[in-house]
Amino acid sequence: MSCSRYCYVPRCFFPVALCLACLLACSDAARFERLPADAVVLSFGDSVTFGVGAAAGEDYPSRLAALTGLEVVNAGVSGDTARAAVGRLEPLLAKHRPDLVIVELGGNDFLRKTRPQQVKEFLREIIRAASASGAEVALVSVPRLSLLRASVGALADSPIYAELAKEEGVVLVPDIFSQVLSDGALRADEIHPNARGYEELAQGIYSVLSDRGLFPN
Repeated sequence: MSCSRYCYVPRCFFPVALCLACLLACSDAARFERLPADAVVLSFGDSVTFGVGAAAGEDYPSRLAALTGLEVVNAGVSGDTARAAVGRLEPLLAKHRPDLVIVELGGNDFLRKTRPQQVKEFLREIIRAASASGAEVALVSVPRLSLLRASVGALADSPIYAELAKEEGVVLVPDIFSQVLSDGALRADEIHPNARGYEELAQGIYSVLSDRGLFPN
């Protein structure tokens, strides 16, 4: 029996079905236990975490500390790669004993033409080391830099971040970094936010982690 011949599907069914699918997808996102008031957050990354492009205190970890009231350690190193960062994480975990590690890395690897799958595996090592310490992990998606796409406001996350977050069961912070670098008003240069951009980045991270239960709404 041909469905196209005998079955009637109201036109309104398709947008309704799409909305239901989105709601179900959102409801599937895991929620985490709220961080305690004395929690330590380790922001682990490169020059974007460090705050290049803005004044002292305007970096995203400082903004996030103000939003949450938590201790947020800025462990950003300008020029760092995911490959190199693997080796400096363990001492930071031992020193700060963080409850949450926010990983923002990969941009410099892409600039050095490292294959995305290699970058993914370096990030996996970082995530697993942080998770093994007992910390929750949030992974900030990073775009593969394209000056042409940046000039027309069309940067997009590298797909390795969504893949990795799903495979490792960690929180993904998607789109916000790409959106900041796609907006000339939020950039200090082609690869760094300005003060407004860091504020947007902090707000985006705060929003995602609040939705997942780690920070209070």
